[in-house]
Parts: sequence; structure tokens; C-alpha cells
Amino acid sequence: MLDQITSTIEARVAPLRKIFLKNSAYRHFEQVFTELLERRSSEIADGVTREARCVALIGGSGSGKTSAVRHLLAHHPRLVLGGPETERLDVVSLAVPTPATLKFVGQTTLSALGFPLRRERTAQTIWEMVKGHLQARRTLFLHYDEAQDLALHQSPRELKSVVNTLKSLLQHQAWPVGLILTGTPELKGIINHDVQLARRVFPIEFPRLNAALDSERVLSLLSHYAAASGLELRSDVIQRDLVARLIHAARREFGLLIEMTIATIEGTIRDRRTDVEIADFARMFRKRSGCIDGLNPFIADDFERIDVSRLLYGGEND
Repeated sequence: MLDQITSTIEARVAPLRKIFLKNSAYRHFEQVFTELLERRSSEIADGVTREARCVALIGGSGSGKTSAVRHLLAHHPRLVLGGPETERLDVVSLAVPTPATLKFVGQTTLSALGFPLRRERTAQTIWEMVKGHLQARRTLFLHYDEAQDLALHQSPRELKSVVNTLKSLLQHQAWPVGLILTGTPELKGIINHDVQLARRVFPIEFPRLNAALDSERVLSLLSHYAAASGLELRSDVIQRDLVARLIHAARREFGLLIEMTIATIEGTIRDRRTDVEIADFARMFRKRSGCIDGLNPFIADDFERIDVSRLLYGGEND
């Protein structure tokens, strides 16, 4: 019986996780990526080789930048992402591994291309193999998620090698490959480390939410998710005060706000109720953070002073 109830709840919640709401940053990314894709496709058709370009999506953790890339790559009508009938792989996507040494990143990239390394090689040899396999699979773009880690614990000399390797992919004489880098604001340091790399980058920043400017959009978002789950929003939810509290709880990050909204709706469904109230948001945050009620942004009067990034937060001396 419990399994049946759980299955029914998941059947109602799962479609919510598939909803993708486009914001201005996503639309900008979609436009830039499509232009670069069309340019590269045209050059290949004409037998012309020009250096490729890089798109850098920069935002805080939970901003939605990684989801934006995944959605665009999965739904772009002109991309071929491999399959049993073709070796062609227009885009290779992977997270920067830890430790993010040049050699290990190269090995992980080879694996993502479908060619795991069978024996020990030097970093230089590995990256020459990467370039060869990128050409063999007709890959047009290489996506590195958490790209800020490429500079993590790197010496100035090692960082220079990383930057030079990225540039060599863009400038390869036989098969230049475009880059998509997603990362936190620390990624700016890698891009700005080298003027030649910076001039080849289209930067797109995922801005943080602002309660004064984004209230109507967030209210519309809440209504959209509630309707999709077959629930109603109580009057205490359809208020700017609730929106301000939700934005603060989500650290002003768009993707995290959606995640919290879905978790709140799931809690309402588990209670077998048909309307979402502010207490559901309070319970969701309590479950996520383990905080006391006095430090729950959906309960406290002076919610803006609360450090919502801290878990098990019980007071100033914690």
C-alpha cells in the first residue's frame, strides 16, 4: 500500500521536474549558440576552416546554468548527439573531474568521446588524441561543467597550460572545436587570465533574482507549477511578501527557487491536500536546512538577516 502511495505521488511530481522555464539568460545563450552552430556548419559545408569561439555561462550555484545547457543540447533540432546509426557527436558534455589536472581532464574527455585510455600517456599525447577523436566524431562543441575547477589548486604555470590547451582547441588548424564553459563567478578569473582567450569568449551571466524586480515573474512561476500539479495556491502564497521570502531562501538563484517550489508542492501532495499554503514553504525549508523556526525565512519577521546557506542553524554562535 505504501509503495502504491509513493508511486502515485511521484507520478504527480515527476512531470514538474521536466518543466523548463526560459529566462533572459537562457534566450541569450540559445541565440549565441545557434549563431555559432550555423556559422560552423556553413564553414564545414564550404570547406573553410576558421577558429572557433567559446561561450561562458557564469552564475552562482543553483542559478540554472547547467540545466540551461542540458535543455538546449537535448532539444536543439540541428544537433546530432550520437547513436547506433552514426559516429557523429556534435556536442560532448562532461563535468570537470577532480583533481582537475590537465592530464586527468584530457583522460576524462577521451572517455566522454567513447575512447577510454588503455595505457599511461603524457598530458601532451592525451590532448593530441583528444583533438584527433574530436575530428573523427565530427564534434563541433565541447562542454565543460564546473569549469572554474580548471584553475583549482593550479600554479600560475599550470593555469597557463590549461588556458593554452583551451585556445588550442579553438584554433586547431584541421578541426577547430567550440567551447561551452559553465561555472561559478570564479570562472571569470580563468577567462581574464589571458587576453587572447578572453577575446574569443561570449560571456553570459545568469543574474541573481531581485525581489523588487522579479516578483511578478516568480508569482507566475508559482501559479504555473501549482496548476501543473493540480493544486491551488492559498491567498497567503500569492503575496509579494511570500515571494521575497522565497527569493531570499533560494539565495536569489533562479534554479534553486524552482527546486524549492517543487519540493514544497511535493510536501503538499504527500499531505493529500489540494492547496499550497505558506506553512508548506516553511516545512520545506525546515526539512532542507534543519533550522529552528526563529531562523526560518518563511516564519521569522526579519527574514532578510538569516543566513540561509547554513545547515542546522540555531543562532549566531553556531
